[in-house]
This record gives sequence, structure tokens and C-alpha cells, in this order.
Amino acid sequence: MNFRHRPAGFTRRVLMATAMSALAMATVGTTSASAQEAPITIVINQSPWFPGFKAVVDKYVAETGNPVEFDVNPFAGSLEKQRTAVRTDESPFDILIMNAGFFVEFYTGGFIEPLTNIDSSFELSPDIYTFDDSPYWDSETKRIDRENGELLTVPINPFIPILHYRSDLYAEKGLSVPTTWDELYANAEALNNPPQMYGISQRGQRGAFDVTFDVFPYILSHGGGVFANQKAGDYTITINSPGTLAGMETYLKFANNVGHPSTAGQTQTNVIQNMSTGRAGHIMGVPAPALFDDPTKSAVVGDVGYAAPPGTADYPSSPGLGHWLGGVPKNIPADRKAAAVAFFKWFQTDEAQRAYAEAGSPPVSKSVMTSEMADMPEFRYMKALADALPTAQLTFIIPEASQILAITELRFNQAISGELELKEALNMAAEEIKKVMDAAGYDAPVLENLK
Repeated sequence: MNFRHRPAGFTRRVLMATAMSALAMATVGTTSASAQEAPITIVINQSPWFPGFKAVVDKYVAETGNPVEFDVNPFAGSLEKQRTAVRTDESPFDILIMNAGFFVEFYTGGFIEPLTNIDSSFELSPDIYTFDDSPYWDSETKRIDRENGELLTVPINPFIPILHYRSDLYAEKGLSVPTTWDELYANAEALNNPPQMYGISQRGQRGAFDVTFDVFPYILSHGGGVFANQKAGDYTITINSPGTLAGMETYLKFANNVGHPSTAGQTQTNVIQNMSTGRAGHIMGVPAPALFDDPTKSAVVGDVGYAAPPGTADYPSSPGLGHWLGGVPKNIPADRKAAAVAFFKWFQTDEAQRAYAEAGSPPVSKSVMTSEMADMPEFRYMKALADALPTAQLTFIIPEASQILAITELRFNQAISGELELKEALNMAAEEIKKVMDAAGYDAPVLENLK
């Protein structure tokens, strides 16, 4: 197998031998696949969608003979390895799988090789979602810019939160799929029967990009946010705006009245487990359909429905983009860059994207997501994703994202736990973010404190 965690003292030579042995086994009995490209290593985080991505990479290896290794880490560990790798003389990794919260850090640092520098004919397939144009970067203006920027990355996974609901209980109680938060609250009330079942399970624990990511659907759909308009260069700090306050009040209404009793301690794993064990009527999370329909892991097989996150009368459904992008570091040899681009070309094909979905991971191809596959029960999540993606928004497009997230993760968690009163937590976050932005040289006005 070409998946592994790298233990201490485990050398690249041993890893390559393992990958080549796996390759030999994978190609036995197939057409004569032979390696055409240099071996590559992909650094990636462990996540619910990783098994699907691994399966599609294994398919690439079997079909082409091109060796691929994985370096798999927890979320924060993968980020730190990438930061170190791009600053060394030669990166040990050839494809960096970067999260929406942090990719701009690598863009602005000039660490990612424009893909057309590697292959002048390379382009992003028109079938692939651009996720608010995040693959394109103008190094002069330091902005996301599809028209004037260079193509730096290829989308790897459409990681956005969507509503999961118990479709069997909806049918039993005559409930309709909600499009507003008020409708969702009424449905959550109807299903709330603690401790056997919570109306909704929400992630609230502090992490690298955990609680902040999960409150974005609430605050963005109430007109709030952390900044006014980063894409346009307006860095007015709005985390203590009336819109953000309203969104967080909605989040807390669910948590306190129809949610898990310890929402502030709930991780993504906890939330998924609450749904898979039948203890949650709803969750807002990234789609993991293979898990919920696996009878060895789920008590709700076939009973989870999917929909775009709710909106309000004034704002549409507005999930924050937490997608993943694949980029090639500049500090690797030309043959490994070419091999990385060869994988990206294959990954964009309809065949690869369908295989990706069949392996249990949401694809990044619009043509696949809106194809006949979406009508099949096992791919029923696709319609919800296709509905939600057009209004999904980039969350952080400044290199200081990790510093901002350290603040928001703490203050949102404290507000959810009750350690701080909500307005106090938002005002404190605004003051702290202001210090980070001032130190980095931004013009970042701050609003008056919430009273």
C-alpha cells in the first residue's frame, strides 16, 4: 500500500521501497503499466475524505505505473510540515494539500510554482469548481484574481459544511427540508429528545480551524463575518458587528435549547459519531456519506439526508469554504514538478472524478456532481453540495490567517462554553485581531464595541 504515517527514523528509501512493492502488487494482472514519471510524495491531513482520495491515487498508480507516496498527519501537523518543507533547500514533498484557511500563506510567500511554468499547456478543466477563484493568484496585487492571476493550484476536495438530517424521522413526522434557520430550529425541536437524541449536534471545540469553521454558516448568513470584504481589500474588522452577533446568537440558540449538553467540547469526530449512532437529528458538517451508509460503522444506513445550510430572509445559504487545494512547491527538481502536474492532469478527468466519488469522497467536478450519479441513493449528497457551492465564500485570504484563527478559536469557544458573555467575547476578539492586523501593516478599522 502507498499510504503510511512516517514513524521516527523511517527513511525515504524504505518508504520508496514500500511504495514500489505496493506498485508491483497493484499492477499484477493488469495491462503493462510502467512508470513514466518520477516518484512523488503527497503531504496531506487525515480526514473523513482521505480514504476516498487515497483510493483514487491508488487507481492512478495502478493505471500509470507512476509511484506515489503519502505523508499523512493530523490537520495541524500537516500544515507545520508544509511550512517547514517550503523553506528548506529541497522539499521532501511534491504536492502540498493545503486548506482554505491557510493556502494564501503559501501564495504570498512565493512558495508555490505556477502550474503553467511547469507545463505551458496545463489549465484547470472547465468541469472543476474554482471555489471562489481560489486557485488563481496575482503576485503583484497579492489578491485572488482569476483574470490577471496565475494558476497555482488544483482543487482537491470540496470541503464545505452542509446540513445532514434524519430523513427517516422527517418522513415519520411530516417535516420539510429547511431553507431558513427558523425552519431548522422547529425541526430540531421536533426531534429533540435528550439524552436519546439531540435535535442537533454542533462542533464547538477549539482547534486549528474547528469551531470557527463551523460557525461561519451561521454568521455569514446573518451578514456577519471576521472582515468586511477581503477580496476587495476591505479589512474592516466585523467580528463584533451586529451581523456576527446575530449569527452567533442563532448558533447558541440551537446549542442551548436543542443541542448537545457539552457543545463547547464537541469535536468533528464527536459530531459525526452522534449522527452515525442515531443520537443526533441534525449535524452541520462536511459530507462523509460512505461512513453513514456503512453498516459496520453506522446505525443510520440510508437514513441521512443532505441539504444546503439554511439562510435568512436577507442572506442566502452561506457556508464558509474549507476546501483543499493541491500545489507544487518551487523547491523541488523539475522532474518531480512534472510528475506532480501529470497527476493533476489525470485527477481532473471525468473517469478519475467518478472513481473519486465511488470511493466515498465528494468530487470537485461540477459535471460529475450534477450527473446521473446524483440521482443514485449512495450519491444523494451531491445535489446538496451543488446547491451550496455557488454561495460558499472564502473565509481567510490573508497570510495572517493562523494568527487570526488562534484568536477566533479561543473566543468563539469561550462564548459557547459560557466562560465569556457573547458580546464580551466578540469585542475582545476584535481588539486582538486589530493588533495582529496593525502589526502586519493593514488598514483595518475596528467597529465600536457591542454594548
